[in-house]
Amino acid sequence: MLRGGVLDALIFDLDGTLWDTTATCALAWNRVLGRLGLARRVTAADVRAVTGKSHFEAIQAAFPELSGELLQRLSDETAVEDNVAIAERDSAAPPHVFPGVLELVPALRARRPLCIVSNCQQGYIENFLALSGLGGHFVDFECWGNTGRDKATNLRSVMARNGLGSPLFVGDTEGDRAAARANGVRFAHATWGYGAVEEADHVLARFDELLAL
Repeated sequence: MLRGGVLDALIFDLDGTLWDTTATCALAWNRVLGRLGLARRVTAADVRAVTGKSHFEAIQAAFPELSGELLQRLSDETAVEDNVAIAERDSAAPPHVFPGVLELVPALRARRPLCIVSNCQQGYIENFLALSGLGGHFVDFECWGNTGRDKATNLRSVMARNGLGSPLFVGDTEGDRAAARANGVRFAHATWGYGAVEEADHVLARFDELLAL
């Protein structure tokens, strides 16, 4: 059952919702593959196909031929290399951010508190906040890399520590929808992202449509 009441916050997924780093992460993954002596090379499409999972699960899905210590090492090193490669990009004009995000996040923050919940690794959300210059507009965030927990649990934690009763979760994948439903909160599907969803309370074609909500 969905929680009732007036919308009291916006909580965002990150990848596919606020920005797209798949090309840069592909570069980072290929650096690590080279260091480990693995012949496989990946593309942005390969990264996009597994985005939405926790970082370890994403690496596991992208490299089903690997297991054990080598898989863990690849996961650990790509988690670090992603952040390094993304931070190398020009912070004055971050190319990763989707249209409308830079301009409209401040306007949204003027109306409601903003948070982020992602399945990413440690340091990744901080990279987004620093590179985009939007850090001052988000009151809280949580991720799999910090807690080792799934998105539904991390969403619940952010709601609890910020006293939120009726937030809107904005995301692009079925996993995002499932996390929202597990917590009884409304879900808005960002159709510019990476995935299709079974259902949504709101369907967004552009980021600025959030203002009308």
